[in-house]
Amino acid sequence: MIRVVLPLAALLAGVALLLAGSGLLGTLLAVRGGIEGFDDRTLGLVMSGYFAGFFIGTFLAPPLVRRIGHVRTFAFFTGLAAIAVLMHPIFVTPVAWFGLRLATGIALVGLYTVIESWLNAQPDPALRGRIFTVYMAVNLGALALGQLLLGLGADGGFMLFSLVAILICASALPVTLTRLAQPSIPPNARLGLRRLYATAPAATLAAGISGLAMGAFWGLGPVYAGQLGFDRAGVSHFMVATILGGALLQWPVGRLSDRVDRRIGLALACLAAAGVSVLALFAGAWGPWPVYALFFTFGGLAFSIYPMSVAHMLDTLPPEDLLSGCSSLLLVHGIGAALGPAIAGQLMGLYGPGALPAYFAAVLAALAMFLLLRLAARRGRAHPSPFHPMLRTTPAALELLPETQTEADLASSNKETH
Repeated sequence: MIRVVLPLAALLAGVALLLAGSGLLGTLLAVRGGIEGFDDRTLGLVMSGYFAGFFIGTFLAPPLVRRIGHVRTFAFFTGLAAIAVLMHPIFVTPVAWFGLRLATGIALVGLYTVIESWLNAQPDPALRGRIFTVYMAVNLGALALGQLLLGLGADGGFMLFSLVAILICASALPVTLTRLAQPSIPPNARLGLRRLYATAPAATLAAGISGLAMGAFWGLGPVYAGQLGFDRAGVSHFMVATILGGALLQWPVGRLSDRVDRRIGLALACLAAAGVSVLALFAGAWGPWPVYALFFTFGGLAFSIYPMSVAHMLDTLPPEDLLSGCSSLLLVHGIGAALGPAIAGQLMGLYGPGALPAYFAAVLAALAMFLLLRLAARRGRAHPSPFHPMLRTTPAALELLPETQTEADLASSNKETH
């Protein structure tokens, strides 16, 4: 494992700094928005701007990398992200924050694209699966660390926004100093959504519902915790508990899905997450630790839905469609993530904080019912592709999976082996 990590230390250090900053920013904006008097509906719409920007950035970033190269693209998007972050405490209006969240989403997907395409260009395809595992561990660890940084400054000042900008700018230092050769980015084809749904309907809908749920969590989870009466430290602990649940439980939940029909695994995870969400409706009166425990469990279950949908799609599509199918599935997830905060924010504005876990329960239970109906209509499938713990980032990350290696990669790997 050390042989895999050391040559990539600069890229992994860059992504750790970047994720720590962006993780802090999402929670900070939810807390600061409440202080500034933004209601839940407004905050939901503001937070959806990030996911809309992330969606737009997946189309804008690859052509820019091809035009000016990895290092200059990373520097460009670092500057854009830092500017957007520092403008938040200057222009404190919902419209301005929505535009800044949109710009932040575009910038961060550009930064992810640079790092992930660089990781994907390593010469030994046989190592890509291990690189992917390390990369996802760094992602989750940095996101959790970012939540803890919330306690370092006052909510109403510039300090925490400055810290986010510093972390984002610092991420450029190891990346621009790396001696790794800059790779080329091939055109990113997408499988038509109609064909994707016709071939893998369970995976497609699961990816979309996962986006609806997780987009709402990232955008409004801190708002929900604040409305339960948690102080700033409590909000950060709430987010850390959920992220750690996603990091620690995602793997065993996914491995269990390897042993049964994938749709059964997805349905059980959804039903269990929906049940935990129902319990969370009453947890506010039980004190903080039951809330942390419930959302630790929720994180482990809900974070596993998107990677299980990817694994189910990999089980279903022919090899020549795997990469384009991964890209399209990511697109479906991104659409759901952009809509989730806006929908959940409207519900929280009407019915209070309990509407968020109720929303989770409703969308996840609906997905479980769909999957069970699909299972009743179709026979089970074998699993040629195992589960991989993951977060939604960019299509380049999915190219690290061994199942999506091209024929040229496989030929190169076999040649080096022999």
